[in-house]
Amino acid sequence: MKVAVRYYTKTGNTKKLAQAIADALGAEALPLSVPVTEKVDLLFLGNSYYAFSIDPEVRDFIHSLDKKTVGKIVNFGSAALLNSTWKKVRAEADKVGIPLEEREFHCRGEFKGIHKGKPDAADLKAAADFARKIVG
Repeated sequence: MKVAVRYYTKTGNTKKLAQAIADALGAEALPLSVPVTEKVDLLFLGNSYYAFSIDPEVRDFIHSLDKKTVGKIVNFGSAALLNSTWKKVRAEADKVGIPLEEREFHCRGEFKGIHKGKPDAADLKAAADFARKIVG
């Protein structure tokens, strides 16, 4: 199974999760600025809430995807206060006709002293375990 890992981060928390996932799957964690050009079965997409929604860069990235290139998106991320971005990502993925995996990984992330040290080693291990489980 061919996988790709892309992420968007302002604090570095999602990058840490992306790296743990990529390491577990033998892939490379790359920022959204690197397009997905090769056909992949699964695209692990890392993001978070910014001003109560996904960042416009995440939305634009999803809209740049080709359903002939990406089989399915797998959502992952962290946030200090809000929960999952799954519904927001699903709405955008639906617009381009790419299915979103029902399962996702989400954990707390540190922001301005809240949830200090998160994601921690246990979160990174959980993210890697999640990715291996998804790939099977």
